[in-house]
Amino acid sequence: MKVTAEKNEKVANMIFGTIYPLYLDRLEKNGRTKEELDTVIKWFTGYDQEALNTLIAEKETYRTFFQKAKIHENAHLIKGVVCGYRIEEIEDEFAVYKQCRQLEKLIDELAKGRKMEKILRKEKK
Repeated sequence: MKVTAEKNEKVANMIFGTIYPLYLDRLEKNGRTKEELDTVIKWFTGYDQEALNTLIAEKETYRTFFQKAKIHENAHLIKGVVCGYRIEEIEDEFAVYKQCRQLEKLIDELAKGRKMEKILRKEKK
């Protein structure tokens, strides 16, 4: 599927703090913890726990959430299909949408029981 400017804008305006509990609920149903969710988010975004908590409490949009983030240098290693979109085929002009799908891919892997060292990607040497 192709991402459109409208789809990108819709995601960009979603409030991260309202989606976070949905991520957490899904993970807890699969035996994972809030700490694991936060670890994945912090790895991807570069936030520390205090910054993450503040962004959730201040009801920041995904746009602001990702603009303030320092996306991990290995984020390009996050590949696959999420919600019908192949991550590596999402165009750079739709950065917020792509970053949202990358984060969701990490959360999907966590929910499916993948080991943390596999989720937190490292370059192969």
